[in-house]
Amino acid sequence: MARDYIIFREIDCWRFCLSRHIRELAGFTGQRACEKRLKILVEAGYIDRKKILYGIPGMYSLTYKGKMLLGMNKRQEKVRIEQVSHDIAVLDTAIYFLKKEQIKLENILTEKQLFSLQGFTTRKHYPDFVIEKDGKKNCVEVELSAKAMQKFEKNITDNYLTYDVQYWVVPKSEVKTLQRLENLSEKYPNIEIIYLEEVAS
Repeated sequence: MARDYIIFREIDCWRFCLSRHIRELAGFTGQRACEKRLKILVEAGYIDRKKILYGIPGMYSLTYKGKMLLGMNKRQEKVRIEQVSHDIAVLDTAIYFLKKEQIKLENILTEKQLFSLQGFTTRKHYPDFVIEKDGKKNCVEVELSAKAMQKFEKNITDNYLTYDVQYWVVPKSEVKTLQRLENLSEKYPNIEIIYLEEVAS
């Protein structure tokens, strides 16, 4: 089924998804129908559902069989525990843009896809995802905690030189990062700030 392919593809390019993300990304009309289909795909051996952290729903990832079907890298994805909250926020943000800006899935490139396109060269910084629309390339960064200032400004500089707009999604409580972005926006005028609370509402 075409929808199954979308499910496999989206799980692969985001590394994992929660069922609520799959409902939106694959266009299910309701959560019940989505859960039912995911159960069938788990039983068929194409995807796994694992509970990694307390309080976070089961996370769906591709199995070896699912990766074979896509013809993708067969290496099992490693879920980094310290990155789970960030990665969930990134998916929430992608869905926010899909709805708000009427972006199509094929116009989004994830960090994982960008690294894959880079090939075997020196690894560089990539944003969490890139949106291509109306001939413009915009990047999105989700920042849940403050980075070292030097690295933070380097990422902003790279984004400024590469993308038309750089969106930074930050919780209202992360005052230090917000203040840095406000200050740096004078030097890098393509910075736009979105509160995480707006994305998650």
